[in-house]
Amino acid sequence: MQFDDNAALDTSEVQDNRGGALGGIPGGGKTVGGGVVGLLVLVASVIFGVDPGLFGSDSTTSPDTGSGSGASAADLAADCRTGADANSKDECRIVAVVDSVQAFWKKTETDAGKSYEQAPTYLFTGSVNTGCGSATSDVGPFYCSADDKVYLDLGFFDELSGKFGAKGGPFAEAYVIAHEYGHHIQDLSGTISRGSGKGENSGSVKLELQADCYAGVWAHHATTTPDPKSGKPLITELTQDDINRGLDAAAAVGDDRIQQRYQGKVTPDTWTHGSAAQRQKWFSTGYTSGSVARCDTFR
Repeated sequence: MQFDDNAALDTSEVQDNRGGALGGIPGGGKTVGGGVVGLLVLVASVIFGVDPGLFGSDSTTSPDTGSGSGASAADLAADCRTGADANSKDECRIVAVVDSVQAFWKKTETDAGKSYEQAPTYLFTGSVNTGCGSATSDVGPFYCSADDKVYLDLGFFDELSGKFGAKGGPFAEAYVIAHEYGHHIQDLSGTISRGSGKGENSGSVKLELQADCYAGVWAHHATTTPDPKSGKPLITELTQDDINRGLDAAAAVGDDRIQQRYQGKVTPDTWTHGSAAQRQKWFSTGYTSGSVARCDTFR
């Protein structure tokens, strides 16, 4: 995956609080994760008997964003200015992917006569307080509908390859981010309310598979979506190896793969994200068609 060296990055879409220590103040809203979201919560439920449903609360207490002692948004803005920075620095690549994904959805929603609401990515380490409640890095990447943010500890990408056996790489990371923004689109459309229950045919699985499909749709258009500032695509190249690594990441976080790895057996009646084959199928559906309409997993 390559970015236009001369493209200007918009760091305002990424809020950096790495190193911050945040307390636990519960909030309202819904958290969803997939592809990869909620992965580590699922693993925790397998190993430690933790109920994934415990994350989040019906309380309406406002989140405390904390002061943080690590990197700041100013540091990110200084370090991540151009596509060349995205090609050479991990955190700048995250900024570039977020810029690309949101540019695509803003154009897509505008073309459809709808209004797109920006949703920043919030970088943290250790723990974070959100509109949906407090969370630790063990939860993995997730989207909170109460504050319209994607939450991400960059250390998760090491876990993706180390614990889950994915090949990893820049596009595997991009797939995860694009999946989370798929949940934002579901939130804007109201579909997110349909994601409930457990089992291979549950609303939760269908919601996650649709987010995988949306990630594939973005990937299809990634090299042709114009950047709002330059009018040129921010991403200049996606190779077949990139796509293969995205598919590999999707399979690595399939419910069946995780269950087999951590509990030694597969129990489809407890699935919340879908099997490895399902995840690959729906990402591929989005990528090959490039059509949002083809992502109706609820049919």
